[in-house]
Amino acid sequence: MGNEVDTYMEAKFTKESQAANGTRSKYTLMLADGLETPNDWTAAQSALNVRQAYAELSHLTSFQDSPLLRDATLWAGKRFDRDNYDIHWLDRGIVFLAGTGGGIYDVHLAEDWRINASLMSRSYGDFGTEENKDIRSYVATLNQFFDEGRWQVMLNGISSGQNDASLNDKSRQELARDTRVNKSGFSPATSGAHGMLAYHRPDFFGQEGYFKAALLYGQGLGAEVNSIGADGDLLDQAQTLRLALYGHTRLNQDWRIAPALITEQSKNRYVPGDDYRYTTLNVRLANELTSNFEMQYELSWQTMNLNALGYDGRQAAKGDYWKLTFAPTFKAQTGDFFIRPELRLFATYMNWSRDLDNFSATDDFGQKDFKSGGEWQLGVQMETWF
Repeated sequence: MGNEVDTYMEAKFTKESQAANGTRSKYTLMLADGLETPNDWTAAQSALNVRQAYAELSHLTSFQDSPLLRDATLWAGKRFDRDNYDIHWLDRGIVFLAGTGGGIYDVHLAEDWRINASLMSRSYGDFGTEENKDIRSYVATLNQFFDEGRWQVMLNGISSGQNDASLNDKSRQELARDTRVNKSGFSPATSGAHGMLAYHRPDFFGQEGYFKAALLYGQGLGAEVNSIGADGDLLDQAQTLRLALYGHTRLNQDWRIAPALITEQSKNRYVPGDDYRYTTLNVRLANELTSNFEMQYELSWQTMNLNALGYDGRQAAKGDYWKLTFAPTFKAQTGDFFIRPELRLFATYMNWSRDLDNFSATDDFGQKDFKSGGEWQLGVQMETWF
């Protein structure tokens, strides 16, 4: 039985105002903290962080005579993109764009065609000499929406001119000390491209709920298709293709279901010739028993074929992972998939193929005494949103 305490908290503070001419402004600050301790005083273990700090201007009076810009919103600062989304019950991002910069939302090029555009900067850190300090990357984004937002075409270009290094006459050891290389000593990419075609259905094929599908492709620095531009170790030849299908609906008066499928193949990520493949299937069921209580059941299965070619100490591994959870859940009112807060007791049984034990000494599967053969975790969970 697991005994770790994992707490993640976010708090968002927003101030909104309206000028005499009708222009609206909003300032947002988000603080986040994550820790693994049951203590009530956690300053020594805290990882408090300012995740967002940005300002927006909307309903600009100067734009009201322009059909193109009438609904536009200007923003600048550090933020998550407004149109990020994930599979909530898996805590698995589909697309996540974040950084510091500026942009514009909701420019209407036609009656049923609107675009968002932004330029954000990220940092890959300090990798050596003063000349290469704070390696920056820049992500230019064009996000297009059609058919009342049902269809989405997202295009991203990523540039990081200082991210690579040439061997020249230096040894690998000298290069690693003085310039930028990844953990296997290969020069990473200086640019990349990322694209996503997504379909957002506001119902589940005519039934209550919703359905989403997304096909993502990335190359070079864009081969991290979830967190766009966040991985500076990727090679020029890196490629990733991912398909995600998920949604939720009601089976009958008392039961809800939320199925999900994600499959991905990525190659040449960090070492020429490496290959990562996985497929995840997940389903969550909820049986509403009273207006405040439901039983939740979740089943996950993932198959993996991983050939890291020694990157960061990772070994080749091929196998499956599966997990079953039972969770008696109390909430303010049942009947809606997203009503929060929820208070849960949970019992989770998980197991995986023995071959995955040796994938990485630093991965979760590589933790001491965390081996295949079955593992129970029991606990209590609180979830709420602000």
